[in-house]
Amino acid sequence: MAYPVKIDTLLEARWIIPVEPNGMVLRDHAIAIDKGLIQAILPAAEAQSRFSPSERVVLGNHALIPGLVNLHIHAAMSLMRGMADDLPLMEWLHNHIWPAETRHVDAGFVFDGTRLACAEMLRGGITCFNDMYFFPEASAEAVLASGMRAAMGMIIIDFPTAYASDADDYLAKGLALRDKYNHHPLLSFCFAPHAPYTVSDKVFASVLTYAEQLDLPVHIHLHETDDEITNGLKTTGVRPIERLHKLGLLGPNLIAVHMVHLNSDEIGLMAQQGCSVAHCPSSNLKLASGLAPIAALLDKGINVGLGTDGAASNNRLDMFEEMRFAALLAKGRSGRADTLPAWQALQMATLNGAKALGLGALTGSLIAGKAADITAVDFSSLELAPCYDPVSHLVYAAGREHVSHVWVNGKMLLEDGELTTLNEQELLLRAEFWRDQITDGMKFNDPESGS
Repeated sequence: MAYPVKIDTLLEARWIIPVEPNGMVLRDHAIAIDKGLIQAILPAAEAQSRFSPSERVVLGNHALIPGLVNLHIHAAMSLMRGMADDLPLMEWLHNHIWPAETRHVDAGFVFDGTRLACAEMLRGGITCFNDMYFFPEASAEAVLASGMRAAMGMIIIDFPTAYASDADDYLAKGLALRDKYNHHPLLSFCFAPHAPYTVSDKVFASVLTYAEQLDLPVHIHLHETDDEITNGLKTTGVRPIERLHKLGLLGPNLIAVHMVHLNSDEIGLMAQQGCSVAHCPSSNLKLASGLAPIAALLDKGINVGLGTDGAASNNRLDMFEEMRFAALLAKGRSGRADTLPAWQALQMATLNGAKALGLGALTGSLIAGKAADITAVDFSSLELAPCYDPVSHLVYAAGREHVSHVWVNGKMLLEDGELTTLNEQELLLRAEFWRDQITDGMKFNDPESGS
């Protein structure tokens, strides 16, 4: 091979943490990027002689990690952040969220809300997310405007909304969207039946048929609360997991979200069937849903990724916070300080999420041949000094405020903390517009307001 080889970008950093293999930390290395792909990871001195980059970025006190993968979110609900806090899940849904969605959610709301979410996620080092919401075509447009990577949820629910009239309509619209964007490099797709209590057996059968034919993941809220299980037993005679198992939905393509209330048999069944779990510790805590048995899931070899859930129930789209909470809660619940070590929390926030989405060969770790989805974390701040172990620091000390640069498919979307594809001031104005719309709607429907 003739040297030097022309490439698009050469990133040099104090540390590179590829996630594969587990716990590896490369010091004073570089990542060579060309045509959106990682070409090589090698010592910086060798890279400088081997490659001739169009752009060279030197980050002298940074760690480069795979872009974070948010395995569960309702992105457009960023516009409902803080709207109805400190309420139990069913009261929150039935009395506040669903009525507001009925009044206000349309394609414009979803486009603006998803762009707002993309901006927040990019500033926090997230390069890929798994969405579940209405008007996914508007979400897809927002994702492409941001330059992020996303798995678009083809939502299915048994009751009509402004988006679709019935389950067949939801499915038809979701499949049409997939057909439109099926080969786009930044978009993939999941079936997204909302939950066992909002989807019938007949609809689940249709979802299973399509998912098997198209080899797509199925993304669903499952065993989130005690009430869900109690009501499931009353209406179907079995716990929701058993119901889905009888319907044939448990398998390697299932992404089960929350999974807070589980018995040992159910954990064994999930492991046997090769299911993945999206763990959302902050949302589970805020809605008082409970503490998921993550240590038991991991001990059984179940693939567990991390999700923020929507900003209406978290209220931050912050994967650094989710990593820290996941590790601390797992230690506290298990009584073992060595449960869920830092390297494993980082893996959950990156590679495990990518694997659950069927994207493990494309993203989630820094390996030659994968997409250049990369996050740079600046370790220069005094609150990160001194640093003995950068992986430990990422989980227990660093935060999203330390993210300085983000690349997706080799394109820089965040540079020195500034977004390159989205206009922050425009997003703030649109957020204020929707706040005013929702606030006016709440007053109009409040009998004590006199309206």
